[in-house]
Amino acid sequence: MTVLILAHDSDTVAEVVQGELEARGVTVMKVNPSGFPARISIGAFLDGTSPWSGLLTDHGGPSVELRDITAVWQRRPSQFVMDERMSPAERAFAYGEARRGFGGVLAGLSGCLWVNDPMAAARAEYKPIQLAIATEVGLRVPRTLITSEPHTAYDWAEDLTRPVVYKPMSGVYHADEGERRVMFTSLVDDLDDLLDPAFARTAQMLQERIPKAFEARVCIFGTQIFAVRIDAASEQARKDWRSDYDALTYSVIELPEELTRSLRELLMKLGLVAGMVDLICTPSGCWVFLEVNQGGEFGWLAEATGLPMYAAMADLLEKGT
Repeated sequence: MTVLILAHDSDTVAEVVQGELEARGVTVMKVNPSGFPARISIGAFLDGTSPWSGLLTDHGGPSVELRDITAVWQRRPSQFVMDERMSPAERAFAYGEARRGFGGVLAGLSGCLWVNDPMAAARAEYKPIQLAIATEVGLRVPRTLITSEPHTAYDWAEDLTRPVVYKPMSGVYHADEGERRVMFTSLVDDLDDLLDPAFARTAQMLQERIPKAFEARVCIFGTQIFAVRIDAASEQARKDWRSDYDALTYSVIELPEELTRSLRELLMKLGLVAGMVDLICTPSGCWVFLEVNQGGEFGWLAEATGLPMYAAMADLLEKGT
């Protein structure tokens, strides 16, 4: 039995989980796919009668028989790095072949648990899908509009008669001509801004601003659930706690049983075995679902609260399918 961890070289959370597994006697191979094909290689064979076999080799470290891999944790690996001697078009083609070849073989391993399944993880990246399924399982979600039409956005926000926020649907971090830009949830201070012609250049997601007593991150690892209350001491953090970690305090909480059942059902319908769910608790005690991040961070919460999250991830990976 071997657990394969796909993570970048300096990932301390992956290292802690790896140490937890190895202390239990579990064989772990941690590789960064960015090393393929220069340092990492794969030789996979399919004979038409049995699953994929062959070797995954780290030429600076160990090798593993593909049939021995019982679980794969796609933590936060770096992207493939293609040979600079190729032209841009050749590198783009080679990258696609690496993703479909290297990644495809691993995704096609028989009897292997993925945390999380690559296809399910890709689907869960679409926030509109998350929100739709959340409503199906009985979770309350903010009233939401997705549109590229300025007047539709303006009319919707005006009729809402409460504050409106803008949320990027593709994450917080974005590349911008060689630099990394950060886009947090932001308040729409002036509804006239929605009438800017630039609004029509892409899809935009607007939501009602939910009043907050506090927020929570719920970390789910298979059957184990840990809920952490997040209190924000700055206005910036109250808009989006990711924008001001220094203003945050944490405490362990218990969730209502009905809410826990709905979150389990949400992950099941999304095809995920692990996920980090962000919630708001309103001043009246109502819970509102914001999103689930299939590859979300949990290490800093484990350190802050002492909750056994590393062990829970190790449990999930050790068990396999």
